[in-house]
Amino acid sequence: MAEETPKSSNDIEDNKGLAAISYLWILFLVPIITKKDSPYAMYHAKQGLIFFIFATVTGFIVWIPVIGWLMGILAFILFIIGIMNALGGKTEPLPVIGKYAEKINL
Repeated sequence: MAEETPKSSNDIEDNKGLAAISYLWILFLVPIITKKDSPYAMYHAKQGLIFFIFATVTGFIVWIPVIGWLMGILAFILFIIGIMNALGGKTEPLPVIGKYAEKINL
């Protein structure tokens, strides 16, 4: 099933803020609960859910030299990309982990 992408610029403009907070830890739940009718907010909420899982796992292994540090840096970069995409009105999947969000059906 193809991912529904927002077609309305009003949807994007009205929900940029909620889309951006989707990448702030567990706050991805806010758009899932409050904006189920917004394809833009839901797209970023799904990306935020996958990022949350990735960041949580990274938090447990970040103490491992080199591998953990690299994953921590990757998590930070993905966080920045997610926020920039949300505030920029883009629906681009996050590198490495974004493809998994497309499989989520909420």
